Amino acid sequence: MNVQCWLQSSLQRLFPASPAGQAERLELFAARNEQVSFQACLRNLSSEALSSRVAVSNVDDLGVRIRRVGYVPMAHHNTETPIEELDGVGHIPGYVPDPLFPEDTAIVGPLESHAFWITVTIPEEARPGPRELEVRLVSGEETIGKLTVSLEVCPLVSHLPQDLPVTHWFYADALCDWYHVEPFEERFWTIVQPYMRDVVEHGGSSLYVPLFTPPTDGVKRPTQLLRVSTPSPGQYAFDFGDVKRWTDLGRAAGARYFEWTHLFTQWGVKYALRIYRSNADRESLLWPPETPATSEVYRNFLAQFLPAFYEFLRSENLLERSFFHVSDEPHGDEHLEAYRRARAMLKELAPWMKVMDAMSDIRYGREGLTDIPIPSISTAHEYAEAGIPSWVYFCCGPRGRYLNRLMDTPLAKIRMAGWLFYRLGAKGFLHWGYNYWYKSQTQQLIDPFTEQAGLAWPGWAYGDPFVVYPGEQGPVDSLRWEVFAESLRDYGLLEAAGIDPGDPLLAEIKGYADFPKTESWILEARKAILKR
Repeated sequence: MNVQCWLQSSLQRLFPASPAGQAERLELFAARNEQVSFQACLRNLSSEALSSRVAVSNVDDLGVRIRRVGYVPMAHHNTETPIEELDGVGHIPGYVPDPLFPEDTAIVGPLESHAFWITVTIPEEARPGPRELEVRLVSGEETIGKLTVSLEVCPLVSHLPQDLPVTHWFYADALCDWYHVEPFEERFWTIVQPYMRDVVEHGGSSLYVPLFTPPTDGVKRPTQLLRVSTPSPGQYAFDFGDVKRWTDLGRAAGARYFEWTHLFTQWGVKYALRIYRSNADRESLLWPPETPATSEVYRNFLAQFLPAFYEFLRSENLLERSFFHVSDEPHGDEHLEAYRRARAMLKELAPWMKVMDAMSDIRYGREGLTDIPIPSISTAHEYAEAGIPSWVYFCCGPRGRYLNRLMDTPLAKIRMAGWLFYRLGAKGFLHWGYNYWYKSQTQQLIDPFTEQAGLAWPGWAYGDPFVVYPGEQGPVDSLRWEVFAESLRDYGLLEAAGIDPGDPLLAEIKGYADFPKTESWILEARKAILKR
């Protein structure tokens, strides 16, 4: 049979036209209580379609998960990035490997390469020492490839990050629209649970809660967990039943923190939040959408809501596990003044509330307008130089030499995220795009398997709006999401090993644009930690 089979690491994309590799053996090192991944690859050199299947044996007490690497069309490279910082040169425009389907079989076309993504889970109680896993690729009854993974399980017990809150904005409206359910009907709760688990399993220690309809990236369909009624004019009553159900499910999934809806509109803190009497009625707003942020109408609402919210958080033991927002990405003098007014009102009405927001202007930090500033990685150094602790974020940009996790960002570069957060002292990480499956800033659902930039390239980058695809039984993970999770496991490895951020091992990491970007550096650094 005219086919070539080989092994490949998790840090190299295999495109349909990629040439065959040669590695029949792959060496991996892992801590206990860790996951490691690799790829079993094949290239069909014949003129016929090839049906193939992969199996892994000699796994003993290890867990093994096999997924087929799928391909999605990418019409352009992302812009503002030098060629040496791009993956897929010569393959893009074209099909890009990204979704990971829960399948162990594939039909491979003529002159086509394909890969299976294999994840090995090492239990905490696993015996240290070398293992040899056998990987077999089969077509029909015939073995077409027999490959070996040499895995050394090291004594160190690792963990996901303990001191790094990580949050990704979670879009309940996208789940409702894709799966054709109404917000928070009974079937919705079955759909949302695997997505919550997926976030946590990938290092997302914090879950976004749509207490109100999120005021980010356009006007959304109402998806408001909190039920609000008006027993008399100017008086409000609150039902936290669905809010509790969401947080209970989140805690059951392993979330340690909860992030609550921004209380004012995005990009300017100009208006009050859109709050509805009913998710089923888009016209059931409690006040006109242009109601000013610090108006008496909204102030009256907050004066009644915030004490009720505080009592809910206190009774559910969530107060110390919660992150609160004012407004997303304010910038410029006008926004700064509006943010000052909104923050002053919140301090008066809810002095217990500490807030965090994505904001890159250092003035917000210097004035103490936010308790947890979240600058872009392009300006995070300004906060560090001013001695202001901060989280970090990236969003479509910065591009170029900066860290990101776009569909043409080299996987080794994505894998450096956890190392950078650890070395550079980030107190947390936020990203806006877990499952934003919409045309940019609209309610028009897109097919994420055919469009990954919200129909807004080049302003929006391919791979930025989401990291998971919708599947029949829950989320379909992406290569980018898996490698980002591996980077967070590297952060946990650094923690577990007690590596000081100033350790010479990390000296080459200078900033979010100046750091090692090769697979060899990552493998050698991990090996050095595991062998200490």
